[in-house]
Amino acid sequence: MIEPVIIAHRGASGYRPEHTLAGYQLAIDMGADYIEPDVVSTSDGILLARHENEISGTTDVADHHEFADRKTTKTIDNTELTGWFTEDFTLAEIKTLRARERIPAIRDANSRFDGRFEVCTLDEIIDLMEENNVGREEPVAAYIETKHPSYFDSLGLNLDDLLLEVLGRRDLDHEGGKTIIQSMEPQNLRSLSTRTYLPLVQLMPSKGRPADFVLSGDQRTYVDLAQPHELADIATYAAGIGPNKNCVIALNKDGTLGAETALVAEAHKVGLAVHIWTMRDENVFLPKDLRKGEDKATKGNVLAEYERFFDAGVDGLFSDFTDTAVEARRGWLARRV
Repeated sequence: MIEPVIIAHRGASGYRPEHTLAGYQLAIDMGADYIEPDVVSTSDGILLARHENEISGTTDVADHHEFADRKTTKTIDNTELTGWFTEDFTLAEIKTLRARERIPAIRDANSRFDGRFEVCTLDEIIDLMEENNVGREEPVAAYIETKHPSYFDSLGLNLDDLLLEVLGRRDLDHEGGKTIIQSMEPQNLRSLSTRTYLPLVQLMPSKGRPADFVLSGDQRTYVDLAQPHELADIATYAAGIGPNKNCVIALNKDGTLGAETALVAEAHKVGLAVHIWTMRDENVFLPKDLRKGEDKATKGNVLAEYERFFDAGVDGLFSDFTDTAVEARRGWLARRV
């Protein structure tokens, strides 16, 4: 039996501010198979681990008076945002900032780490992995998402070029390599499929359209991409799909966990792996029938949710709580013996 893989979503984000070396280290210590950096670029072409290029929610940039004039409004993937953007800073400037917890109202305990950790680069994450992989039988690997690739390309900062340079220089881009690259944009992945040996994964939210489709006038939605004929097309350039978990087990109208869809079976028919996102322990992120009490931050009956998704045949999952995911997998595997 092939075990479902555990992907540490932005690190051990349930316990440390996301995309920090401390969070990635904790996830590795907890048994993650992969750690997931989202990458964006600085003005001088250095890849940073940030979920978004707008960084006011995850750093202390607003407290830096020297950067007050960098605050601006931009349209990113058809959404207007006001704040501070990585592409307007050099790496040296970014290194003066410190990370903050994204959702302190839910993860107040993580806020005690605000101000302690730098914003890290992809190279620094690879350094961390290499240090941890010394003597390991099964190395931990990176599962990298290029964020807003069409947008960055319009600025002359091609994330594919920047990423492949790093991976090539670090001897990670080779046939049989364990590193995985993922993207929300199909054209981004199609291009990468001609340039790298590494497996690619097409991300699939439960609604909306890919940003590159919007730019090109393609009217297809992510729901369309989950149809069997589209999955067959995805299989020509990708090794897997990364759907929102609700695409695999739908929620009922009352917010409780519903029935399995056909997505996993249809993906497997055309040889695509299925890695769902995102598993989290807190009530606010769980189906209503798996919550415990009324407090949004209380941990609910999340092991039951994992059980359902493992039973549905997913090949892996992204989790903010690596230890919970590893425990859930261990229990599920034991019951199948």
